[in-house]
Parts: sequence; C-alpha cells; structure tokens
Amino acid sequence: MSQLENIAKMLEEKEKEITEALYKDLSKPEVEAFISEIVTAKSSCNEALKELRQWMIPQKVNTSITTFPSSAEIVSEPLGVVLVIATWNFPFLLSVDPVIGAISAGNAVVLKPSEIAPATSSLLAKLVEEYLDNSAVKVVEGAVPETTALLEQKWDKILYTGSARVGRIVMAAAAKHLTPVILELGGKSPAVVHSDVDLQVAVRRIIAGKWALNNGQACIGVDYIITTKDFAPKLIEALKIELEQFFGKDPMNSKDISRVVSSTQFKRLAKMLDEDKVSDKIVLGGQMDENQLKIAPTILLDIPEESQLMQEEIFGPLMPIVTVETIEDSFDVINSRPKPLAVYVFTNNEQLKKGFVENISSGGMLINDTVLHVSITGLPFGGVGESGMGSYHGKFSFDGFSHKKAVLYRSFSGDSSLRYPPYTPEKQRLLKAVISGDIFSIILALIGWSK
Repeated sequence: MSQLENIAKMLEEKEKEITEALYKDLSKPEVEAFISEIVTAKSSCNEALKELRQWMIPQKVNTSITTFPSSAEIVSEPLGVVLVIATWNFPFLLSVDPVIGAISAGNAVVLKPSEIAPATSSLLAKLVEEYLDNSAVKVVEGAVPETTALLEQKWDKILYTGSARVGRIVMAAAAKHLTPVILELGGKSPAVVHSDVDLQVAVRRIIAGKWALNNGQACIGVDYIITTKDFAPKLIEALKIELEQFFGKDPMNSKDISRVVSSTQFKRLAKMLDEDKVSDKIVLGGQMDENQLKIAPTILLDIPEESQLMQEEIFGPLMPIVTVETIEDSFDVINSRPKPLAVYVFTNNEQLKKGFVENISSGGMLINDTVLHVSITGLPFGGVGESGMGSYHGKFSFDGFSHKKAVLYRSFSGDSSLRYPPYTPEKQRLLKAVISGDIFSIILALIGWSK
C-alpha cells in the first residue's frame, strides 16, 4: 500500500516532467499525454489503493460430502519477482500500469522501459529510484543486450508489451525456466462502418482512435476500415472534413498530432506507402517530412491484399479502407486474418451487433466507438492468438500477478473408516452411495441393502 501511495504521489508531483519527456520522445500533445498516459495511470493506482484489501480476501468455496466436515478457500499469494518489459508508444503508461498490478499482488518488480523512448526511460529510472523502495522495484535501462541478459534470468512471471516477433523471443526465453508470461501484442484491428450510422460521430470517433491516439502508433488503434463499396465515398468525404476540423488544412504543422517515434519507424512506413500499386491508391494525405519525422494522416482505398500495408500491423498514420459488397462480408475479411487485439463496429443494427459479438474472436470489442473499452477497469485488457495471451487492468492485474492457492481445512472429527483398507463389499457399497450423493442409496447401504 505504501508503494502504491508513493506512485500516486509521484504521478501528482511529476506530471510536468512526465509530459515533457513524452513530448521529447513523441511530440505527444500535452492534453493527449495527460489523458492517455497520466490520468489512466492515476486511475489504475487509485483503484488498486481503494480495492486492494477486497481483492486480497480469500474466496470461499463450497465443499462436498466426501470431505464433510470441512471448509475451503482460494488464497491469492505473490508469485515472487516479475519482469515488466515495456514498449515505446505509450512509454510511461505501459511501464507504470503493469508495475502497479505487480506491486498490488505483493511482488518485487524489475522494469525494463523502451530505449526507443529515451527521455521517458531516463525519467522512469530517476523517479522509481526517488519514490519507490529500490529493494523491491528496480529499473534496468538499455537496448537489446540488456533485455537479452534480463531474459536469461529466472523470473516468476514476465509481462511483455510489443510486437509478435519479439513476443516469440520472450516466450522462448521464458520457456527455458517454465516462467509464465503475459504477452500484450497487437495485430490489425479493424473498424467496420455500416451505412446506418451517425456518420459525423462515427468518423470523429475513428479519428480519435487513430490519428488523435499517438498518430496511429497504438496497439489498440484502428488499423484499417471495412465498409461497403456504395458507402465508401461518403465515408471518405466525412473523414476529410473532420480531419481538417481536427488538424487544420496543413496537418504537418498541427500541434495536436504526435510525430513518428524514430527514423527507423518513419522509413518502415514510407516503404509501405511507396510500394507498387499502393501509392496510387491514396485518396487523402501522403505528405512526409523525414527531418521532422512527420507523416500526414493518409487514407488509401482498396489497396492490394498482398501489400505490406494489409499484411502487417501498420502502427502509424496510414489508413487503408477495404470495401465489400455487403457489410456481412466483413466477417470473412476479419476471420481470414489472425485474431486482432480489438474490433470496432459502427452500426445501429442490433442483429449485426449480435453477429459480431458471437462470430468474431478478438482481444476486445467495442460497438460504436474506439479504444474506450480499455478505460473500463472491470474489463480485462489482453489479446488472443497472435494478438497476445493473458490480460491485466484493475483486478485482472492483481490476479495476473498472483498465484491462486487452493486450501482445504479439516478437523480431526468426522473421520470415516470408509476411506481406509480393508475395502469390504459393505464399504464399497456405502462409498459409491456417498460419492453419488444419492441420499436414498446411502440409507440402503447403511442398512445393508442395495438397489
């Protein structure tokens, strides 16, 4: 509790320094940094402080006649020492949030921030040393060699946030020690837009879940849109209008949009855009400035399925729109790919909503909005299949970093000779009757009769 209180104090006292570090690393606008990183971390910490005593209470479990008299409970206990490997796109939140969960469950923690966000990494190292018990929580900075060295150690649990490629490396390293893992990965999270929507509201919420969310550099951000051929022109026009409303006529100079994190990521995105039969599909944007690491919000229509943009997670400001004949065809488009971290569905059709919930497998799903499901602490945040395994947030963080120990209590009374040799025919009849739970059979067995 004292460590959680210190984290809450750190978030309150160092808000300005955190915002500045995020701006250095990503040019993240102050309001976006405050809402998506600082407020979310505060909320997570405050909930843990409020609910921890309740989470810790052993869970009572019913016992059976075979153990009568007895009582049973599930006791949560710390796993031990855990490793948290954070990523660069939300470098503060995705470092602190898992640490809050690990501390809540009573573990010691080593945090490895991302070297791709160096200002935030350096600040986290400084703040953890200043505010937390360094015998229980440590930060290890560095790049691949340091991460590799950490993965060679034996941990009681590892939480990794990042790409599926590195996730496989983490899982392989963990397997050597039989260490359990939570992998928060990503994938291509689609937004399906039906023609029956309030178009302006839908478009604004899609922009909020793409370009106003770290400029598309978010694992839960909208990766691509699916809509019908007939509705696509209206959707594109609405996107153009609202993007200008949000970021002005020249988004490259907007102060309300983040930049690409690094030159490496910029070149990766530029290569995707320059691919054959892709660049001529641009219907909006496409401007790039490598010196400033900026790419304008870019919309592309019906690019080839085999292109990199449709095969890989984009993680940037490029938005392909895939058109289908009927909105129901979107089921096949989504199900033909690895299971995504999130699916967003915009429709007023109740049957369509139900169809998506029942037939599409994804880490999370949100109807008529984007990304906000992760703000509900009563919902688990995690992937499935290629988008990850395990989950956290709220009590799911506490449970994810706890071992659930089964405990059965018995006294010395009520000891039955039934369980002990010699196993006579009478004992066998009574034992079978007791295990079946049939009172009539038990009475018959006790008086020496059988059915």
